[in-house]
Amino acid sequence: MRLIDLFIKGKSISEMTASYMMERNVVCCNKEVNCHDLSDILYKRGFGSIPIVDDESILIGLVSEYDLLNAIKKGMHLRKTPAFEVMTEEVVSVREDTPMAEVIKILQANHFIRVPVVDATGKLIGIVARGDILGAYYESNFGALSSA
Repeated sequence: MRLIDLFIKGKSISEMTASYMMERNVVCCNKEVNCHDLSDILYKRGFGSIPIVDDESILIGLVSEYDLLNAIKKGMHLRKTPAFEVMTEEVVSVREDTPMAEVIKILQANHFIRVPVVDATGKLIGIVARGDILGAYYESNFGALSSA
């Protein structure tokens, strides 16, 4: 199937942008939060990563399960290690007007589960997850059948 043929909620993927699918209530933390607390959030919420923002909500990094595993492997004490010591600073993000086909391409090319959405100033305004895209597709195409 070509991406242009994929329909979600009556719109083709070529008609949608990140703003259409993004979660706007994003759990994020500041750079001073300790890695123990980050691991708690990731584990309990089922996230693979968490955006790190400054006081103006500008995206400055991302801490992933991978980053935390590296810290553990290095013998770092997670309760004493702030996010800024382990976070990935060069975060791949998209803008809210990024076409969904491009968002999917970024997710697949980088093996990401989620990608942050930022505005023109770099402020975190949302996040798009692979599961949200697939869930919307499923509900659009099969939701009516499963509720019958």
